[in-house]
Amino acid sequence: MPALPPLIAVIGPVEPALLTAWVHHYRTLGIERFHLAFHFPEHVEPERRHQVQAACRELGIVPAAVTSGPWHEHTNPQLRNALRERASDGWHLLADSDEFHAYPAPLHEILAEAERSGTGTMGGLMLDRVSADGALTGWDPEQGLDAAYPLGGFLTHRLLRGDPRKIVLAHSSVAVASGNHRAVGHKPANRPPVVVHHFKWRDGVRQDVERRAEHSADGTWKTASPARLAEARRLLDHLQRHSGRIAVGSPRLNLRPVSVKTVPGWWAAEATRLVATWRPPAPAAGQKEPGSMTSSPSS
Repeated sequence: MPALPPLIAVIGPVEPALLTAWVHHYRTLGIERFHLAFHFPEHVEPERRHQVQAACRELGIVPAAVTSGPWHEHTNPQLRNALRERASDGWHLLADSDEFHAYPAPLHEILAEAERSGTGTMGGLMLDRVSADGALTGWDPEQGLDAAYPLGGFLTHRLLRGDPRKIVLAHSSVAVASGNHRAVGHKPANRPPVVVHHFKWRDGVRQDVERRAEHSADGTWKTASPARLAEARRLLDHLQRHSGRIAVGSPRLNLRPVSVKTVPGWWAAEATRLVATWRPPAPAAGQKEPGSMTSSPSS
C-alpha cells in the first residue's frame, strides 16, 4: 500500500486546543507527515504565538517556517507553495487548521480514485459548522467540536457569497489557487465532493473579520480583488442585524444537525448540485476574479 500524502497547511494564531484536535483528526485518518508553517499578524500577542508553537512541538511536529507581518492575500499561498516544494513528489493533502475532512472511504482508496480520475485533484465542499444558537462561542476540548458546533450548512456560499469549493488533495505537479479553492485546468471529477467540516465560526472570529475588513479597506493588508472585503462586510452586517449571532433559524441558511463522524443523508444530492452550478460573482470591469476570505488568520 503506498504511503499516505503529507498534510500541507499554513496556520495562524489559533487556539492550541484546535491545533491539537486537528492533528489528532488527521492522524486518525492515517496521516503521519505534517508540513506546517505559522504566520502571525502584528496584533498577535507573544504569549499566543508561544502557546500555539508549544502545542505544535508537543504534538511532535516541527514547523518548517514561522513568519509574522500583514496577512496579505498572497501570504498564505506563498508559504503553502514553499511547503509543497519541500514535501515529496506525489499527492499532497491540503487543509486549513479549521477544516476537518470526512472521506467516504479509507484514504488509500480515495487516493486510488484520485489517480484514476486523471485530474490530479480531489475536490471537497465546505460544510460550515455553527453553534446551536448561532453564537460565536468557544468550545470545551473535552466535549469536542461536534458538541460545540452541532449545526452545519453552506454559510460561506449562501451568506458570504464566497467560494465554498476546496481542493482537498492535489498532486505535486498541480498548482492550486489561493485558499485552495481551485486548480486551474484540473477540475476535480469526484462526485459527491468530500465533506470539509469548517469550524471557522468560533469565539474571536468577529474580531478577526472586523480586522480583515479594516485592513483590506485601508490597504494595510494587500488584496488582488474586492472579494475579501465584500465577504467580511456581509458577515458583519449579518451579525449586526442578528444581535451578534448567526441566524440559525433562517430558511435561506438551512442549517441542520450534522457530525464529523457521518455523512449527512442529504449531502450527495445537495453538495453535488452546488459544486456543479457554483460560479464566482462576475467581476466588475478591470477587476480580477474574486477570491475568498475563508483562508485567514483565524483558519
